[in-house]
Amino acid sequence: MNKIYNGTLNIKNVGETVLLAGWVAKKRDLGGLIFIDLRDDTGIVQLVVNPENKNYEIADSLKSEYVISVTGKVVERTSKNLNIPTGEIEIEVDELTILNTCEELPFPIVDEVNTSDDNRLKYRYLDIRRNKLRDNLNLRSEVLHFLRNKMYDLGFTEVETPILTASSPEGARDFVVPSRLFPGKFYALPQAPQIYKELLMVGGFNKYFQIAPCFRDEDPRADRTLEFYQLDLEMSFVEEDDVLAIGEEIFYDTFSKFSNKKVSPRPFRRIAYNDAIDMYGSDKPDLRFDMTIKDITDVFKDTEFSVFKNVIDANGIINAIVAKNAADKYSRKNLDELTEFAKSKKASGLAYIKIDDEITGSIVKVISEKEINDLKDKLELEKNDLVLIISGERKIVKNALGQLRLKVADYLDIIDKDRLELCIINDFPMFEWDEQNEKWDFCHNPFSLPHGGVHAYDDTENLDKILAYQFDFVCNGNEMASGAIRNHDLNSLAKGFEIVGYNRDEVENRFKSIFTAFKYGCPPHGGMAPGLDRILMLIKDEPNLREVQAFPPSASGQDLMMGSPSTLTTQQIRELGIKFDIDEKSDTNE
Repeated sequence: MNKIYNGTLNIKNVGETVLLAGWVAKKRDLGGLIFIDLRDDTGIVQLVVNPENKNYEIADSLKSEYVISVTGKVVERTSKNLNIPTGEIEIEVDELTILNTCEELPFPIVDEVNTSDDNRLKYRYLDIRRNKLRDNLNLRSEVLHFLRNKMYDLGFTEVETPILTASSPEGARDFVVPSRLFPGKFYALPQAPQIYKELLMVGGFNKYFQIAPCFRDEDPRADRTLEFYQLDLEMSFVEEDDVLAIGEEIFYDTFSKFSNKKVSPRPFRRIAYNDAIDMYGSDKPDLRFDMTIKDITDVFKDTEFSVFKNVIDANGIINAIVAKNAADKYSRKNLDELTEFAKSKKASGLAYIKIDDEITGSIVKVISEKEINDLKDKLELEKNDLVLIISGERKIVKNALGQLRLKVADYLDIIDKDRLELCIINDFPMFEWDEQNEKWDFCHNPFSLPHGGVHAYDDTENLDKILAYQFDFVCNGNEMASGAIRNHDLNSLAKGFEIVGYNRDEVENRFKSIFTAFKYGCPPHGGMAPGLDRILMLIKDEPNLREVQAFPPSASGQDLMMGSPSTLTTQQIRELGIKFDIDEKSDTNE
C-alpha cells in the first residue's frame, strides 16, 4: 500500500483503506475515545482510536510531535470541521506504529508561537513545521518555479556562475575565503554575479538569467541578511527601455499572480532620481499616499525671521509637507515628538503651522502676514491642515522630511495597505560627494554607462551633473531591483574609476577579466536583478526577510542552529597559512 498525503483526502475517499504518516500535532482524550491530529507536509487529518482498539495503549502514549504511521479506513465525520480541507472525514485506525519519539519541545509548534526570534532560529527545523512559515516556504518554491518558467518563455538561458570568485569593490564588504593551495591569497563570495554576467554577454549569450545567491558582509537588517537571492538577468544589444519592459513584466505578472492586493498597472510610473529626492526625500518613495515635499524657500526670500534668513543666506532651503485635515489630530505633545524625530535625522528643528479660523503654530508670531498668505496660496492650504517645515542644508532637509512624511502617514493611517504601488527611479547621478572622505564616489553601479559616454567626463567641474543609465524598481517604499545599461567602452569605464581615485593600472589589474574581455568585441548590454526575498516579503506582508527564508542567520549575523561563524582547529589554520593575533591554545570548535 502506498502512503497517502493528508491533504489529498476528502469526502470522496470514504470507505478506502489508507496508509498515512506524519507528526502528532495534537492528541485529545474524550472520555476514552482518543482523537489525534496527524500533520504532514500537506495538512492535517483526524485519526480516531476507540478503547476496544488494539492500538489504544500506543495511542494513549503519544505526545506532541511523535512521528507515527497509521493504516485505517476513511469514514465520514459526524461532527465536521469545514475550516480545513479534510474536515469532513476522519481515519478509523487499524494499525499504529511509533516511528520516532520527541523530547520536550523548546517551544510549541503553533502559528502564534511565544518565544524569542533567536530561539526560533536555533531550532529552525522545528520552526518550519509551523503552518505560517511552511506556507511561506511553499510560496517561495511556487514563485521560483513561476519565474524560471517565465524567463524560459522570454527566451533567457539559465547559466550558473561561480560562488568562489575574486574580491571586487562593489559597494559592500566581501566575504573572503582563504586559499590552502595559494597561501596568503583569498577567494571572495560574490556580492552579485556582476562581472560574470557581463562576460557571458561578451561570450555571445543574448539573454542570461539565474537564481543567484549574493553575499555581503554587512550588518543584518529587516530586509537584508548576509546571504540573499536575486533573479539576476542580462541582455545584449538593448537599451534602457528594453530592460525596463522586462522588469515591468516580471514584477507585474508575479505580484498579480501571487498577491491579492491591487498592483499598479504597466507601464510603471518613472521618476528621475533628483525629482524623487525633491518630492519624497528618498530614492525609494512610498507612493501609496499623497504628501509630497514642497519647496517654500521663495516664500521667505525677504523674511525678517532670523532662522530662515540665515538658512537662505547660507544657500540652504526651506521645505514643507502638508498633512491634510490633520491639525486637530496633533497635540503639542505629538508635535514635540515629531520635532525630536526630525532632530534624530540631523535636522536642526521642526516648525509647524495649524490652519484654522485662527492660524497658530511655532513660528506664526515671527513671520509676516504676507508670508502666511503666500504660504496658504502656494501650498493650497485649507482649514485644519497641518504644515510641517524644516530648513537647512538640502540633503538633510530632504532626508528628514522624507522620513517625517512616512511617520506622519503611518500615524494618520493614510497608507493604502491593499496596494502594491510600483515605480521606476532612473537617471541616477553617476557620482556623489563623499563628505566623510572628501572625495567623489560612485552613486550606484560603477559599471554603468553615463549619459553621453566617455565625453560625459570632459567637464570635471560638474561631476554631480553627470547622469547614468541606472535605475531601481521600487514598491511601497522598498527597493526591489537595481539595474543599468553597462559601460562597454574601456576608456569611459577607466575614466569613471579614475574620478573616484583609481588610476588606470589599478583598475585594469582589479578588473583584469573585464578589461581583457572587452578588447575582443563587447556588445552593448544591460540588465537588472529583482530581489526574490523582498518580493516574497511584500506578497506575504512579512516585515522581516527571515520569515521567507528557510535557514537565515540571526539579527546578529550568527547561525545559531549550525553554530557559525565558528573557530578553526590549529591544524586548519596552519594549512591555510593564516596567523591571528589571538591565543592559539584555543584550537577547538567550541
